[in-house]
Amino acid sequence: MPSTRLFRGVPLLAALLTGLTGLTLVGPAVPAGAEPGPRPPGCASAHRIHVSGAEYQETACLADLTTAGLAGTPYTDWADQAGLAAKGTRNPSGVPGVQIDGYFPDDSRLNATHGWAHDAQFVIRLPENWNGGLVVTGAPGTRRQYSTDALISDHVLAQGFAYAATDKGNTGPDFFTDGRKPGDAVAEWNRRVTELTKAARKTVRQHYGRAPRHTYMTGISNAGYLTRWQLENHPELYDGGVDWEGVLWTTRGPNLLTSLPVTVARSLGQASDEDLIDAGFAPGSRFLWPYHEQAYWGLTQKIFRAEFDPTYDPACPGTTAGTTIEQILAPCASDASYDYASRPASVRRAVARVALTGRIGKPLITLHGDLDTLLPIATDSDVYAGMIDARGRSGKHRYYTVEDGTHTDGLYDTYPDRLRPVLPCYRSAFAALREWVEEGTAPPADRTIARPAGGDLVNSCALRTP
Repeated sequence: MPSTRLFRGVPLLAALLTGLTGLTLVGPAVPAGAEPGPRPPGCASAHRIHVSGAEYQETACLADLTTAGLAGTPYTDWADQAGLAAKGTRNPSGVPGVQIDGYFPDDSRLNATHGWAHDAQFVIRLPENWNGGLVVTGAPGTRRQYSTDALISDHVLAQGFAYAATDKGNTGPDFFTDGRKPGDAVAEWNRRVTELTKAARKTVRQHYGRAPRHTYMTGISNAGYLTRWQLENHPELYDGGVDWEGVLWTTRGPNLLTSLPVTVARSLGQASDEDLIDAGFAPGSRFLWPYHEQAYWGLTQKIFRAEFDPTYDPACPGTTAGTTIEQILAPCASDASYDYASRPASVRRAVARVALTGRIGKPLITLHGDLDTLLPIATDSDVYAGMIDARGRSGKHRYYTVEDGTHTDGLYDTYPDRLRPVLPCYRSAFAALREWVEEGTAPPADRTIARPAGGDLVNSCALRTP
């Protein structure tokens, strides 16, 4: 049985946040004893909840489990969510219930949340007015367990779902240092999601007196990859999923290590804009290239190459991606000439451990912006949709291209005339998945969701053509 105590005002620590969907930010200090409101009714037995397999947990009865109620408390982390949503995004609030924070046994110490310095951290939220369902996700990029609180948790909690999220077992730009052999860190991501899903289902049964009627897996970027992998490898745990621009890993390519080296070469003056277009980057995304060159491309290439192919350049990044912002974001010059196809077979074996097949076992909806400048749609979701078709699973899949969508909705605030947020389309897709699974109403056929000429782009998106 895990150690447990009532969670009371543990300070939120400032932390370095970086990864596929985040840049470095410093979180605000939280006053000792900060609480999100009075205890709601019906929490008398909360202290008896025990998360199966957890090494440690802390349980709290809260008046509001959404970010509106948790802001300024230790129960969420706004810094970990930075850049993922557009300003003006409307989120629900006023969902009382129980929150459980804790961690599963793990020997890595990259996640400093709550001062625990312990990986495999999770959060489980149990709303008082439960609809009988459970939604599970993992952190995007190399963020932590609170990173999609505003994107996903608020929305599904307001619908009555229980919610569970994991840090995936390793976090931050040095995630690749976790494990003994190439591919270990990413392989752990999948294992941690499976672990949390099983534990959360048991926790739901313990708290509400019955198992969830429906369990959904979902996520953005790296967590979109996790959604794909779970529905391929553990369909028995889920009823369906929504994949928001999941990362594609295939053994022979395409994958991140085949699409990103040309971006490093361009940053060093060794490749042209046309080379990027030939590699699959959308010509219409050129205005986003300077930002991604500074913030994403070099960093993402070097840390994932270090994860799967550490012998290519042992000196860069070495044992850390860097100790300053400049060092972390800087590319390795050697990656400009990285050629995945010519690397030893051991590299492909490492990728094969986490590769996708397209063999989904439950309904899946995929969304991807056509101006995604980190994961070009042509070398990612277009390919994955084809893999699903090749496996004869197209009947279980819907694929929606979001016109003018890019990898992170926060960029919409800088380019409101050129981009549109994907989040409202994601929320419409989740509603469509529920109808598909729970009512048998099939979603619209695969299509491009056109950018409307007017209306509230930040909060509305119609999947069906008017």
